[in-house]
This record gives sequence, structure tokens and C-alpha cells, in this order.
Amino acid sequence: MISTSRGRLATLIVVSIATVGCSFNQVSLPTDAGSSCATSLTSSDVAGWFESGAVALDGAVKPANSVLFPDTPNCSFYEWSAQMFLWLTSPAPPRYGGGGLVMNTSAFYDVSLPDASGRRHFVPHTTGVIRALNLRDAQKGVLDLPVILERESLRILEILPPVLGPSGKQLVADGAGREVEVADFVLSETGEPVLLDVTGRPIESPRAILRPAIVGSPRPFERRLSEMEALEAVDRSALVQKLEFGDQFVLLDLFGNFPEAEQGQADGGVLMAQNGSLVYYTLTVNNIFVLYRSMVGDPVPTGTQFPVTQADLDAVTAFAATVGESPVLDGEALAIEIKASWVEADGLPDADEFIQMKATVPTYDRSDPDDWVPNGTKTTTLAMVGMHVVGSTKGHPEMLWATFEHVSGDPAAAYDYVKQPSGVGTVPQDTSGNWVFSSNGSTGPFNEMHMRLDSSSHIVPISPHTISPSDILRLKPWGLEGTNSNGNAEVIAINHVVRSSLDPADLRANYFQTGTTWTIFGASPNGGNEVGTNKLANTTMETFVQGNNCFLCHGSNTTSVSHVFNDTAPLF
Repeated sequence: MISTSRGRLATLIVVSIATVGCSFNQVSLPTDAGSSCATSLTSSDVAGWFESGAVALDGAVKPANSVLFPDTPNCSFYEWSAQMFLWLTSPAPPRYGGGGLVMNTSAFYDVSLPDASGRRHFVPHTTGVIRALNLRDAQKGVLDLPVILERESLRILEILPPVLGPSGKQLVADGAGREVEVADFVLSETGEPVLLDVTGRPIESPRAILRPAIVGSPRPFERRLSEMEALEAVDRSALVQKLEFGDQFVLLDLFGNFPEAEQGQADGGVLMAQNGSLVYYTLTVNNIFVLYRSMVGDPVPTGTQFPVTQADLDAVTAFAATVGESPVLDGEALAIEIKASWVEADGLPDADEFIQMKATVPTYDRSDPDDWVPNGTKTTTLAMVGMHVVGSTKGHPEMLWATFEHVSGDPAAAYDYVKQPSGVGTVPQDTSGNWVFSSNGSTGPFNEMHMRLDSSSHIVPISPHTISPSDILRLKPWGLEGTNSNGNAEVIAINHVVRSSLDPADLRANYFQTGTTWTIFGASPNGGNEVGTNKLANTTMETFVQGNNCFLCHGSNTTSVSHVFNDTAPLF
């Protein structure tokens, strides 16, 4: 059940709540935002989301009906997202058979990390069993590969799996197409990297290798590359090899260019809260997602889309009956994928104002401050700090991509919003106070990686930093440019109606929606089809790649839009 022992958030206010002792600050949420969304949703509508028809403390909320989704830009998208969040974080009604929150019941499955063959698996939830969490689920690119930002352009580059030679050194191709082991590098007079082979000689015209000369079975990312190239959703110039030399690295693309990484960037970045907790992740899907994956078979046929109609839902429920999995609970939600971020509750001054759960997390030998070595696991209480809610709806096989954060997570950059009845308000950047992910009064630098997971799953620092918390700032507070006053006001207005309608002691009122993005008429993303809050990021998950659109890494309106659907083994 959701804890309600505190719950100080009774009203929305224009300025940050003052710090009392060690208590957390909370983000500023204006109460006077004006837009069509300020009137499209009412407190009566929110009450209708509850199964009882009335707002109740920790009351069960119904899922939004995705089959009957009104598809009216933009407010209905933000309303769908808000209702889905409240449903997923509701105490489960009796039909779920127990299990705490809806998202933790047996109607949902965790998705495992890839195994040695790159295959993921659905892990059923079992009542009373503590779930295992991990670190390795940070932001990935369109091919589900680690990402790094290119300097100045801030383009997302995907890091190819290393191709190793006989001695364990990475291979690149030379100008003649031969595979050559790289032993070191130097800089030319113009500052360009010059790669050296094992004899110390420069490698002429080097370029990255997509796959080794000895061809085996396609690796998971290669299968995904084939799918995404058919959809014209992959830029091969954004695929790079990362060549490591001690604490330095060089990026090399498939065309022989050496892109430069943004300052302080690395792949495999690890985030730490100010209380010293690492950030852990869960990746969860509902039974419609799992049943549909099992129904379409293996491999997933090219062009397969997520269910979006009543006929699609009927086919899934009929399949469920044939495999003994009926009845399907709340099938009108259609396919749902959730990613949530968590920190250890220990050391959080207002821990009882977060949704919590018990979980098993990895532990590390920290005797070497520059090399944390994994040494087992522990069971601890975690507090939820962020959540992505992703789901298919009528007209939108590309899925709606929404995200939520805790009000005490981190401060926001300055932004404008349209006021009621007229005018434009400005909320300035204010980093003062106590935050989960930012130090009091920080002036930056913000959103810099301090540490990462290396290839051995050790946590190591990123020069010039130590293994330590970063100072995090929400650069696009409502998933848009700060100057987009009308777009910002739409999201703020929905938050105002929803959160002010909830019981003040309901922990769900301590989370707010930063936005939702989708494509025009459900089209495949194509450099302009992305609408809504199309610069959306969650600072607990896309911490170091803020300002990009979700569809840059989820570039399809087929099931390939999900990083897990095609690569996860069917249940049956």
C-alpha cells in the first residue's frame, strides 16, 4: 500500500516551499497557468477516474481507455498520461489479487537485462517476492546501444559493441579494408587523432567496424539495425566505435571521422543522489504487452505495430484464453511499458513522502574510492523518484511517451508560461534549498557525469570528477523550450487540476508530469512528426542527454519503437 503518514502537499504554490531544517524543497508549480487545458479537465473529471467515482485517499484509479482515446491535441494526451500514472501507482483493487500497487501485481512483468545472447525475458511478478533492481538500464539509442553526446551539436551517437583482435585489443578497418589492432593513439599537428597499430605505425584511413570479418549469427543490435534501416530511422554516421586508452578515449565512425564527445560525457553514466544512493531502475510491462508479444511469435514480423483498436484487443484476449491466461485485467489500457527510477530511502529527509518498495540491489566494495567493485546484493527500501509511462492508444501505434518526477527531485531552469486571464509569467531558476539531485544553491556545472560503469561493471570516476553526486537541473522544465509559454502552460494547467484534486495526504500528489510526446496522426517519427512536449526528458533517466526528443532513440511506429518488445522471448 502507499504510505500516507505525511503528505504535506496540500496546495500548489507559485514559489518554492521554504526549507525547514533538512526537509526538501519542492518545485514551483504556478496555479494561474492559462490555456485550453485549464478548462478541458475538471476536478469532477478526475473524480471520475476513481473506481468509486469520488476522489479518495489512496483510492484505486481506473486506467484511461486507450481504445476510446479521443486523440484531440494536446490536452487529451496529457490527461491520458496523468490518469495512467495514477492507475499504475494505485493500491491494487481486489480483482488484481493483491500485490501492493497496480504496477507491482501479477498483471505486470519485469523485463530482464539482456542475457549472453542478447535475449531479454519476461519475469512474472509474485506477491510477497522482493524484486531485483539494477543500474544498467540508462539511456540507450535507437539500436538499444549505449549513447554519448557529440560536442557542440549535442547529437546522440551510439557506441557499437567492440570488435576485438587476437590480443584483446580493438580492431578497426584500414584504407585497404584490412582489420587492424589498435594499440595507442597520438594527436596530429592539427589535433586530429592518429591511431597506431601494435608496431607503433599509423593506421592509414581508419574507420570503425560494424561487425567482424568472421560472420556469425547477427547480434541483437544488427537485427535491430536491419529493422530500423528499413524504416529509414538510422543515421549510420551516428554509429561509432569507442577506443579506450587508459583514462582517455577516441570515437571513430564508420566513415573514418573522429567525432568529439561533449565535455564530461561518457557511455554507461551512473547517477548518484545527494544522499549517496545510486539510482536503480525497473523496466515493467503489462499483460497485454506480454500476451501480444507471445501472440505475434518469433521473430516479430517486419512492420508489426502495437494494438490500437478494439479488434486488436479482442485478438489478444482470445489468444490469452487459448493459453490459459484469461481473463485479461483492464485490457482497455492496451500495451503499457513503464520505466521507473529509484533511490535508497535511507538518508532522504522526507522519505515518507515518496512511493516506496523493498528491493534487492547490487552492492560494491568501496575501499578504493576510484574503483567500486561489485560484491553482492542487499535488500533495502527504495523511494521512487521518476517514471516513464508509455502506451499505445487508438491512432497511435508509436505510443504516447509521458514522464513524471518527484517534486523534490531537482530545480528547474527558468521558463515562461501563459497566465490566466492574460499575460505571461516567468519562473526564474532557483537552486536554493535541499534537493534529491542538486546541492543547495548550486551554480553548476549542471548535468555532468561524475562516474560510469566500465566493461567489468565496476563504477569508476570520469575525470576530473570523483565518484560523487552530480548537480542536476531540469533544462527543459516542461519538455519544451523555456520560452514556449503556451506549451508550458498546457502541461502546468493539467498538473494543477490533477494534483489539486487529489487528497493532500495522497503520495501521488507529490509527483508531477513534465510532459508527453507523440507523432502527428501516429506517423513514423521523421524529423518533424514529433509533437507535444517534443524536447522531453526525465532528469533521473535522460539526465545527461536532456533537450532531445524521445523518438530520436525510439524511432519507429512499429513495435521496434520499444527497445524490449522484439528482443524479449515470448512466454509461450
